Amino acid sequence: MPYLVAADLPEIPAGDRFRALLAAGGILGIPGAQNGLAALQARAAGFSALYLSGAAMSASMGLPDLGVITMEDVCFFIRQVARAAALPVLVDGDTGYGEALNVMHMVRSFEDAGAAAVHIEDQVLPKKCGHLNDKKLVPAEEMAAKIAAAVQAKRHLFIVARTDAAASEGIEGAVARARTYVAAGADAIFPEALTSKAMFRAFAERMPDVPLIANMTEFGRTPFITAGEFAALGYRMVIWPVSSLRVAARAQEELYHVLRRDGGTAAMVERMQTRTELYATIGYRQYEELDASIIRSVVSEGMPQC
Repeated sequence: MPYLVAADLPEIPAGDRFRALLAAGGILGIPGAQNGLAALQARAAGFSALYLSGAAMSASMGLPDLGVITMEDVCFFIRQVARAAALPVLVDGDTGYGEALNVMHMVRSFEDAGAAAVHIEDQVLPKKCGHLNDKKLVPAEEMAAKIAAAVQAKRHLFIVARTDAAASEGIEGAVARARTYVAAGADAIFPEALTSKAMFRAFAERMPDVPLIANMTEFGRTPFITAGEFAALGYRMVIWPVSSLRVAARAQEELYHVLRRDGGTAAMVERMQTRTELYATIGYRQYEELDASIIRSVVSEGMPQC
């Protein structure tokens, strides 16, 4: 239903709805949705939560994933995705946009924009994609202070601590950091860029009572693992952060080449979503019906006409 109808909007805070999904058991699949249209399509496919990737948001703006985009840029994406699908959204908060006070401001800003959860990572700025080499990390105590600040600032937001330590400090180092972050108040842990099922299992065995997130990104260090396999390895959530953007970007690239080559789109029409399908996805008819149902305001006689 259109998000403009207030009665149709969820009344329970987004963070609480996210917690309820986790409490339902099993593994929570969270696909990336880089805009409102993708959010609607993911919901139509049956997903109950969405992910906003820093890499996907950056790429959508024509920028690299180096911590370049601002907090306000991210809030713009949160608002459109959360409003469009009315599903809980887990958001990539990069390094928190600064130190403890900045993290607190980020938490309140993301909550106000409609986010359900955020993850903060322990890299040094300028940060890198988690699946690249030569990442630099802040001291664990510095990251723990950010987590504690996020917990203090939140009203309902689910706080996830991401650690990129496996590449440089190994599983034991990553686990040690994760335990420090849990002690600081993190609701869940996101071990980034693990390279095998054995590593995922080893990490989970050392963190048995903490909800864990797995990142199943393509073209990275992690081999292809299904949601069911991650569940068997001890993970409660899995994200596919950039998959939808990769597919959309390849399709757009092919369209532009065909358009330049042929001077028209006939060769691509069979691969396009039709007007009818698009209107069904975005609820065009419901918006028309909503508009028609609104009683027009009448200006009383004697009042200034404008």
